[in-house]
Amino acid sequence: MTSEFWLVRHAESAGNLAASAAERAGREAIDLEMRDADVPLSDVGVSQAQALGRWMSGMRTPGSDGRLAWFDAAWVSPYRRARDTLAIALDHAQTPIPTRADERLRDRELGILDLLTRRGVESRHPEEADRRRRLGKYYHRPPGGESWADVRLRLRSFLADAVVSHPAHDAVLVVAHDAVVTLLVSILLDLDEKELMPFAAAHPVLNASMTHVTRQQESGLCSGWDLRVFSDVSHLVAANVAVTVHPGTADDLPE
Repeated sequence: MTSEFWLVRHAESAGNLAASAAERAGREAIDLEMRDADVPLSDVGVSQAQALGRWMSGMRTPGSDGRLAWFDAAWVSPYRRARDTLAIALDHAQTPIPTRADERLRDRELGILDLLTRRGVESRHPEEADRRRRLGKYYHRPPGGESWADVRLRLRSFLADAVVSHPAHDAVLVVAHDAVVTLLVSILLDLDEKELMPFAAAHPVLNASMTHVTRQQESGLCSGWDLRVFSDVSHLVAANVAVTVHPGTADDLPE
């Protein structure tokens, strides 16, 4: 049974750059022609993924097999930016890990708000902006999209498989997206909406950052989970690689 998770947000992507540029310029829409699942890493993102791999290379156990000390398996979002982050990191670590892509780790779907900036949501869908303010971010589901509660539901299903269905996997690496990292932590720590939302606001998930959650043990029995590290980027700083965050999505409107 899994006793620790290492959660990684994908490295900086072309979509991150396009979204931040659109917000700074005050545009209503993000200039991105490809679908969200196909967005590649930026040049900085590639460097971040390489730095992640160099950090992972220091985790090998002694011996001839060269396996990593703490990762028995890796799960990854099927979106390209996550898959490329993991592939580049593993290439630089020069150590294979059994890897499985899982659609439950995909980024949150925004429906009709996809590719809109905050200004675009207010201008083109004012009724959704009002509904978002009334319901709050946790329960607001854009038409055709998902609320945070929806994402938590699919992640609970993922955790049941990752924790229960693979008893040989003691330590698992997950490479996904900022909301996925935050919501996985919230499930493991049993945070409700009132606890989760201020935590999320105060703790942005940086690109290529590492979050570490471990199972508590008392007299050999599980008694919950501990958050050891959240959104750590010391491996990027040590490699002199840019630290980036690109926070927020189109429905992150003022409460």
